[in-house]
Amino acid sequence: MNELPIVVTCTDRKASPPAADLHARALPAGGMPQRAAEWARRLRTAPGQRQLEELYQGDQWRCALALTATASQAGFAPRLYVASAGLGLRPVSSLAPSYAATFMPRHADSVVSSTDQAAPWWDHLQRMDGSYGLSQIATTAGRALVVLSQTYAQAMHRELLTLAATGADVVLIGGARDLDGVLRVPANAALRHALGGTLTSLNVRTAATWLEHCTPGRLITPAAQARWDAWATQAARPERYTRTPVSDETVISFIQETKHLHPHASRTRLLRLFRDKGMACEQKRFADLYTQTMGR
Repeated sequence: MNELPIVVTCTDRKASPPAADLHARALPAGGMPQRAAEWARRLRTAPGQRQLEELYQGDQWRCALALTATASQAGFAPRLYVASAGLGLRPVSSLAPSYAATFMPRHADSVVSSTDQAAPWWDHLQRMDGSYGLSQIATTAGRALVVLSQTYAQAMHRELLTLAATGADVVLIGGARDLDGVLRVPANAALRHALGGTLTSLNVRTAATWLEHCTPGRLITPAAQARWDAWATQAARPERYTRTPVSDETVISFIQETKHLHPHASRTRLLRLFRDKGMACEQKRFADLYTQTMGR
């Protein structure tokens, strides 16, 4: 069958707005085990459950779904899973309500107050009904393609260590650090010109291009690695920006004015428009100011 589990991260954009009690900010104060148990209860009893494949939205998610077609063309039988700060690791065919949860500590719907708490929270999520173990799905298939941001790789570090010890063929796109037993392809913004899209979808687009360079039906081979290295070296174009740094007040004013003119514009779209005006703002800072301004 040549199954290939593919793990991607969730997106903050959802097909419908979450109910008030399914924002992480609505969780009561208390210890992490109690908060995690209450979160699991709310998810389990919430109405409006839908498949995760249909729940998430945006460019990054469209690219993630397209990975399955690319994997099929590369000779695999893909199985797509999503890693979420609100759900743990689940197949995209599983059901969940719309929710708002993130590992970003300064975000209103953060499930942690510091990055050090992300791994313990992830461990609690993995005990919830419907969650899958990363090493188990990789061991069953003999391989896995794991596409993670630095934030998620840090939260899932213990699982990644266990995965590395399984002996399965594992390619980690992005991630936070190299691991013995895992072939890591770090995020490389210099490839964005060749890959297209935004930095948010860079890792997923990198994964698709890795699959295109694979030997058919095999995730890791010396020949495929050589093809990838040659392509990446030729395609790399370091990005140089001449944008002007601005104050928080300027960013907030831009968000307010542009959202009034374009009420349905996404946060990603607003950031692109902001940068097109020659102003500089790091993506996480813009996201935090957007949440502060718009309340979600």
